[in-house]
Amino acid sequence: MALTLNTAPSLRLSSIQANRVRFHSTLSPVSVSFSRRRLLVVAAETDANEVKSQAPDKATASGGSSFNQLLGIKGAAQETNKWKIRLQLTKPVTWPPLVWGVVCGAAASGNFHWNFEDVAKSIACMLMSGPFLTGYTQTINDWYDREIDAINEPYRPIPSGAISENEVITQIWVLLLGGLGLAGLLDVWAGHDFPVVFYLALGGSLLSYIYSAPPLKLKQNGWIGNFALGASYISLPWWAGQALFGTLTPDIVVLTLLYSIAGLGIAIVNDFKSIEGDRAMGLQSLPVAFGAETAKWICVGAIDITQLSVAGYLLGAGKPYYALALLALIAPQIFFQFKYFLKDPVKYDVKYQASAQPFLVLGLLVTALATSH
Repeated sequence: MALTLNTAPSLRLSSIQANRVRFHSTLSPVSVSFSRRRLLVVAAETDANEVKSQAPDKATASGGSSFNQLLGIKGAAQETNKWKIRLQLTKPVTWPPLVWGVVCGAAASGNFHWNFEDVAKSIACMLMSGPFLTGYTQTINDWYDREIDAINEPYRPIPSGAISENEVITQIWVLLLGGLGLAGLLDVWAGHDFPVVFYLALGGSLLSYIYSAPPLKLKQNGWIGNFALGASYISLPWWAGQALFGTLTPDIVVLTLLYSIAGLGIAIVNDFKSIEGDRAMGLQSLPVAFGAETAKWICVGAIDITQLSVAGYLLGAGKPYYALALLALIAPQIFFQFKYFLKDPVKYDVKYQASAQPFLVLGLLVTALATSH
């Protein structure tokens, strides 16, 4: 489930196309998709192999970093150990925002206490949101992105043949069912009459599925796909954490969905490196639809205007100190946008995210604490 969701975090395949990012699923579409996939993969095996053999031998992973391989990011070394490859598919580097979303939700509930039980509950919720459901989302996304990755990153585990089809499908199911099972246990542990955490996990998993899989494949549309991604990384884990320790209220739902517009901007950052493959596959990412120059301003505008709007909301709600703290965290993000991202969004994407995003996630916590009082 994009998190908790977070994220957040099913399965698809029909007209074997591909895409670029990540999210969650449902059980019935999932099983239908899987059985369907098994029938179609054989028929498509030749084409997939052709794509693989024709993929340009660029940016190979020979001499890459073993550390990058474990995190699932660019510059990874080629690996033969299946467990390391499985970990790479789950992209551990994408787990922290979802884990942090759970922290924000717990803080916003006003009912988290530093005792053994609450800490254990929060860790279990983080495991559900990060390794299980985000891992599920990333794995299924890579499965449906295998043709695009054959163009943009032919050395990745699936297009390179480092892991088999059956192994990928098994991993998707194990992570999905494990995450949903853990969500159900959290509801029992919290004493919920209505299994709210389970349904949040299920909804996030469904969102992940339709994000990557045909026929909807939300990622084909830059606006809808990136907002779905942003909501999975910000709203879903927050909702799960808050529902686990307190009550999820309509005003929090609206506020976190607003914050998800900033998540849309963050998602656009990842689109610039895939322009070539997206254009070849007919995907309308914002850099493809508007051009890189315009898209990079849409990106920073979504991130900055959203946070400024939330600061204004906090000020209007009579919480000026929290509003000022949030403004102080927005300033360095704007600085790094001009220093890195706006200069070259492809060359400096990693540097920008490493420099600016810590301030954005701290802003999320400031907002969560403000809403808890």
